[in-house]
Amino acid sequence: DSVVKEIARLNDRELELGTNGSWHDQYKDSAYIYIGGLNPGLTEGDVITVFSQYGEVMDVNIPKDKETAKSRGFAFLMYEDQRSTILAVDNLNGAKLLEKTLRVDHVQNYKQKRTKGEDGEWHDPEEQSLNAKPELIDGQFVIFHRHEY
Repeated sequence: DSVVKEIARLNDRELELGTNGSWHDQYKDSAYIYIGGLNPGLTEGDVITVFSQYGEVMDVNIPKDKETAKSRGFAFLMYEDQRSTILAVDNLNGAKLLEKTLRVDHVQNYKQKRTKGEDGEWHDPEEQSLNAKPELIDGQFVIFHRHEY
């Protein structure tokens, strides 16, 4: 229990200090991570369950084999807050999940695929505004939530 509390304290401290000078800083404009080594039986919901401990998950894409429709063993995941990618990479890269070792890393440029809506029309992915570092106002990170009305 004390180990979990210490990890949480260190994670909070890293968020407070920011990431300037860190190797993570080169990925500050991307809220996506790559997840490799996934058990092919895992669903998007399973991946969200594991990775949501580091922030709110906005998008998950598990590419499937075109012929078998089975998972190809990797995924791309987008967090609401880019800083969550740092926590996920630091804490889950090298972790074991269902006897497989995860490889978790930042993604510099990820292009969301277009989707076909219920109206039969192709829709472009969400605005990349979600895929950016939170704004700094008076030295504090401010996270703006997008609401659909």
